[in-house]
Amino acid sequence: MASSRPRPSRTSPSSGEEALRTRENAENFPVALRFLPRRHRDHLHAIYGYARMVDEIGDTFTGDRTARLHELAADLGTIWSGGQPSDAVLRRLAPTVHARRMSAEPFERLIEANLQDQVVSRYETFDDLRRYCALSAEPVGRMVLEIFGQATPETIARSDQVCTALQLLEHWQDVGEDRRAGRVYLPQEDLRRYGVAENDLDQQSAGPQLRELMRFEIERAAGLLAEGTAIVRQLQGWGKVSVAGFVAGGQATVSALTQTEGDVLARSARPSRRTTAIRAVGLLASRRSVR
Repeated sequence: MASSRPRPSRTSPSSGEEALRTRENAENFPVALRFLPRRHRDHLHAIYGYARMVDEIGDTFTGDRTARLHELAADLGTIWSGGQPSDAVLRRLAPTVHARRMSAEPFERLIEANLQDQVVSRYETFDDLRRYCALSAEPVGRMVLEIFGQATPETIARSDQVCTALQLLEHWQDVGEDRRAGRVYLPQEDLRRYGVAENDLDQQSAGPQLRELMRFEIERAAGLLAEGTAIVRQLQGWGKVSVAGFVAGGQATVSALTQTEGDVLARSARPSRRTTAIRAVGLLASRRSVR
């Protein structure tokens, strides 16, 4: 879930939590739906705080980002080795990890994604971009499944599709912003195929070739999201409710992006909470069988 983020700061826990809630409210999907039980909300807040912190270090930390990420990885490891993390966000994460018996790998992969960000700013093919999403997006879905005790090979496969789609959709919302930050997530092979130069991303509005390319990319991400949507019918209880919120946010974002007609430079593509809520209710009310 990469996007432009404020510089992480070493603030007091209370002010840090307030900033975290502000960031959550800006996401494409409800990170912790308000009507979930408190225990689930707290766990979701804990993993969100971790993911946001890692991304902020990778994107906006003013010191040596690579060194800071390696330092964080070592601190993270203390959660599983029986030590006490020095970072406040990790200390808040530790009870969630222990209570839900979560595995270390998804947390480590988010750090790996941000280490990759320090040396890679372009992706040649769509498969290359998807491999990046396997580090930067898929781990979050796996964390959510572990929180609700519903991580199976089947649900993980669907979750990976949903999370990659959400990551792609966020990239397509932020094409101009990412370009200004020195990153281009549109695959280089697709830019060439549609006759789009990178400096076309610097304009105030998208030209015909870029609009055509964006319509293609939006449709491809929408297809991936649609394939993963069956996860809602695979889950039960509060896990089903929570993941429906994520999927609904993706569906609402697809709709908002489609309405730009490919001009993602001139037109905002941020869905309303009402639209997301309506879609979530529809997903939860669906009685179709799992495919």
